[in-house]
Amino acid sequence: MPERDTRLLMLVDDEPAQCRLVSAIAGRAGWRTIFARDAETAIAMLGTQEGMMLDAIILDQWVPGSDAASLIAELKARRPALPVLLLTAIGSTDSAIEAMRAGAADYIIKPVAAERLIAALSLAAEHAKDFGELQPLTEKITHPLGFEEIIGSAPAFRTALAIAAKAARSKVPIFIEGEGGVGKEVVADAIHAASPRARMPLLKINCGAIAPNLLDSVLFGHEKNAFTGAFDRRVGMVQQADGGTIFLDEIDHLTTETQVRLVRLLTENEIQPLGSPHSYRIDVRVITACDNDLSQKLRDGDFREDLFYRINVVQLHIPPLRERTADIPALARHFLGRMASQPGLRSLGITDEALSLLKAYDWPGNVRQLQSALFRAAVLCDRDALTPEEFPQIAAMVGKNGANLSQMSEGIGVSLYEQDGNLRPLEEIEADVIRLAIGHYRGRMTEVARRLGIGRSTLYRKLADLGIDSNAA
Repeated sequence: MPERDTRLLMLVDDEPAQCRLVSAIAGRAGWRTIFARDAETAIAMLGTQEGMMLDAIILDQWVPGSDAASLIAELKARRPALPVLLLTAIGSTDSAIEAMRAGAADYIIKPVAAERLIAALSLAAEHAKDFGELQPLTEKITHPLGFEEIIGSAPAFRTALAIAAKAARSKVPIFIEGEGGVGKEVVADAIHAASPRARMPLLKINCGAIAPNLLDSVLFGHEKNAFTGAFDRRVGMVQQADGGTIFLDEIDHLTTETQVRLVRLLTENEIQPLGSPHSYRIDVRVITACDNDLSQKLRDGDFREDLFYRINVVQLHIPPLRERTADIPALARHFLGRMASQPGLRSLGITDEALSLLKAYDWPGNVRQLQSALFRAAVLCDRDALTPEEFPQIAAMVGKNGANLSQMSEGIGVSLYEQDGNLRPLEEIEADVIRLAIGHYRGRMTEVARRLGIGRSTLYRKLADLGIDSNAA
């Protein structure tokens, strides 16, 4: 399967000169650009095979067919993990704030400066993490899961979920730590869904994806004329979440000023928008998360001690995927099942050999990276099941470690697929299931029959028909 040497950018703009400039600058940094002249075309292109491979979107503030904030919201609703950047005119801070609130990752002032554009794309790629097949999720499945639906059997993972489920019933702040991609947002969703606030809003902010000079306004709002470009009063995300929950990811990116405001929220249940002479009482549950070690930032003096202890009333540690590889088969089948409902995709299986390959890799990008790799494989697969051939880069990395996939496939279970990805005959699968049951229950045929849901006489008849020796099995 061919690998992509460049990242793919969609530029939504109807100005030919600007399109040429942006694509030329992006090309220097290794990006290939496709173009959409208006909002309708941009949305339609998301559903194409090329659109599914996008790594970032840049759109002009005056895009035809929609206002920028509405289009960003639509794009993020369809592809939540895809970074969107805004091209805006000098002095349009208000538009930039509205775009950030709608989900934009960054904004770029026109006329476009090469260094600024390349830096913004690099940051988008970094947040979109990692390399090759270790890139971010190109398509995020957005339906939130309850605690009972979250997949994971590792003791440390189940302990974290049990603590989260118990804490969900109260209002206490919860701090979720873990490497990028382990599922901190999934746990936050489940906490909100299990809380008395489930019918109220859950708003999420990635603090690392918002320009520091805009973060205070995005979180706490601002009054008209509070700063240059503040032409209207804006309600902050915290106030919008009143009565519900706010989830602050990458909290280590908070500026000192924003940390002070958050301390006030947690201690006094009050916020004061920028430029406002008045404060407002707010009832909001605060969940925070961080990829990095906050205690180190605390020691370095970059994070306030009073804030650290207020957000850390309940602490959850989500273990990395490499510490719970036994969950990979179930996770893979779960993701493939949900992807099958996405436009342009279909129902796919996955062979035991492919699962063995996925289990052999250490997944530095964790569950998000696994989901991304599966999505990429599903988009490009032209057979009925994913095989190791759909994961060439992962296979190359695992091969460097000398992994023997044929040995690793032992214990995964009964294979449903041939080596070429086609389904095995039902008779062969049934024979393997019976052999597996006989071995698992150590030849106790009454127990084997009971667990298989058949009578002993039926079991013995199947043994004869399938040519299975119960002693050898």
